[in-house]
Amino acid sequence: RFLEYSTSECHFFNGTERVRFLDRYFHNQEENVRFDSDVGEFRAVTELGRPDAEYWNSQKDILEDERAAVDTYCRHNYGVVESFTVQRR
Repeated sequence: RFLEYSTSECHFFNGTERVRFLDRYFHNQEENVRFDSDVGEFRAVTELGRPDAEYWNSQKDILEDERAAVDTYCRHNYGVVESFTVQRR
């Protein structure tokens, strides 16, 4: 039995002035590969993640999507949540 999962994280600094996006992949609660928008590519965290990082970095469409996530995922969702919380005040 094993557990595979991923998390997508948005870290906001000064509203949306600076945003960092992390896409992290885990196997049995150990992170093995991540995309970090500050780096701009996938990096293996463990040897288990090396083949995935190498493959994903070789795929231009995957990298373009991950790099765009700061805007398409993080900033977009910040705007959605912000408008909701402002309405609730």
